[in-house]
Amino acid sequence: MDVVEALKKYRQRVDPALKVYFEKKIKQAEKIDRLAAETVKIIADFTLAGGKRIRPALVYYGYLAAGGRDAQKIVEASMGIELIHSFLLIHDDIIDRDATRHGAPTVHERYKKIGRRIAPEKDSLHFGNSMAMIAGDTASSMAYEIIFNTEFPSETILRALNKLQEIVYVTIPGEMLDVMMEMKGKATEKEILRMFEGKTSRYTFEGPLHLGAVLAGADEKIFAGLTAYALPLGKAFQIRDDIIGLFGSEKKIGKPIGSDVIEGKQTILLIKALEKGNRQQKAMLKKYLGKKDLNAKELEEFREIIRATGSLTYSQELSQALVGEAKEALGRIEFKNKNAREFMAALADYIIVREV
Repeated sequence: MDVVEALKKYRQRVDPALKVYFEKKIKQAEKIDRLAAETVKIIADFTLAGGKRIRPALVYYGYLAAGGRDAQKIVEASMGIELIHSFLLIHDDIIDRDATRHGAPTVHERYKKIGRRIAPEKDSLHFGNSMAMIAGDTASSMAYEIIFNTEFPSETILRALNKLQEIVYVTIPGEMLDVMMEMKGKATEKEILRMFEGKTSRYTFEGPLHLGAVLAGADEKIFAGLTAYALPLGKAFQIRDDIIGLFGSEKKIGKPIGSDVIEGKQTILLIKALEKGNRQQKAMLKKYLGKKDLNAKELEEFREIIRATGSLTYSQELSQALVGEAKEALGRIEFKNKNAREFMAALADYIIVREV
């Protein structure tokens, strides 16, 4: 299966449903308050601006894997996980001080510009962050509303709402660990992989697959198998994401290359280079990490040290090993749909070669 094509086709199914939903919410918000309507429009722009819709696609394939058959209902329900994604990203962009996402201004940046326009003498940064936090909370409420109003049986909806809350709950410690490691300025490989499990494995892979299985009315047997697949795959995904963030194309990723370096992020790439580098290389890495005015020459020097110390190779091999672990887990899942198995196997292969 061509996973890129499969994701593209699923996006072509879910995006029209998202647009209809946002149009309805904008009309509802206009009856309440102009600011509320503007917030929904901003959330809609942010959500529809880009992304491969991996999470809603995994809800769909988790549903198929567990024997679900109502394609229309699951497409509509899968919109909920994309709104959870928007909610978490809006807040994450504030934490990371990111100015762009998918090549467009982040939500706090949009509100910061609005703040400058309406009251240039006041603190537009605080205004932007405050309004973006509220927008993120709004996106979260939309996610629950979507699931609540699906046409699944009432008992299934309750289980799905509980699962959605669980996805957010298990993601929070990963985000907190990420912030804490950045503050400390150091981390171990074990800590970073634990953070990846919380921030990426649980909410990008395990959570959506479980949500789909819940909506299919699955029994408990399938969930352990889905978890065994999802946890290593999420870690591999994030390692690859960090590689792309340092060595990829700004045009493709939609934000500046090297932003993790500028933000002082703790990554496997960094800690392995610090572990294997000589005194001069270590000093150079520490000098550039967190440097807000990092220039192109300095970024290339940073990248060269990552290559020279073998850290890039180590990270690539670790990612491949984790993907192998995920693919092995597929053999222990009792799939009720062969397309779901094919998609999940193809997704695992795609993780280590993707460019964005």
